[in-house]
Amino acid sequence: MQVEEQKVKKRKVSKEKTPKQPLNIWKVAFLSLAGILLGATILIVGRIYLPREAKEDMPSTTLIASEPILTINSTKDQVNQLIDHYLQSFLKDSDVQYHFYLKNEALLTGEFELFGFATQFYLYFEPYVMEDGNVQLRTKSLSLGSLNLPVTDLLGMVKRAFDFPEWVEVNEEEKMILLHLDKFEIPSGLFIKAEKINLVDDEIRFSLYLSETNEETDATNESNIEE
Repeated sequence: MQVEEQKVKKRKVSKEKTPKQPLNIWKVAFLSLAGILLGATILIVGRIYLPREAKEDMPSTTLIASEPILTINSTKDQVNQLIDHYLQSFLKDSDVQYHFYLKNEALLTGEFELFGFATQFYLYFEPYVMEDGNVQLRTKSLSLGSLNLPVTDLLGMVKRAFDFPEWVEVNEEEKMILLHLDKFEIPSGLFIKAEKINLVDDEIRFSLYLSETNEETDATNESNIEE
């Protein structure tokens, strides 16, 4: 009887269901992370070895000498500061000094020796903008103390006594001074043209242009880059 009872108990034990093992969460998380990393690696490698799309052509900027690259509106006070700064540098080693500044007229004043005496003079001009952007200073009147000299004689004396930049031409016969702004050297291959000079209303406008020589250099550089 005891043997049979033991057999029955063994059968009951074998019939009981074996409990399930708990799920390993960390193992599942590790496998998921590994899958994500593998997918990202494949995507990155694929992008590296895929042919790149052609870059869009950047719009080229062509600077033409006939078109200004910059227009400057100024006043008489601002231009006078520039003139004063320029003349201080230009005349620093000169024994003879003169001044040029703008009021309602353009004024050239200085001092030279006349008949053994230091004589102060004042020359008044009316500025005119020429079609090529240069400026004519046409003589309006002069002041030379109590002396009465013709304008042509005074301009001739000024021309001989003073040092002027190469771009300034004193024409005593025409009673004018011509400012060749197209010969005025500006760094970076630029040159300047006058657009408007209205001293009474204090309206002065200049434009900067790219020189043709600089344009040719830019064109050569662009062709070298394309090659």
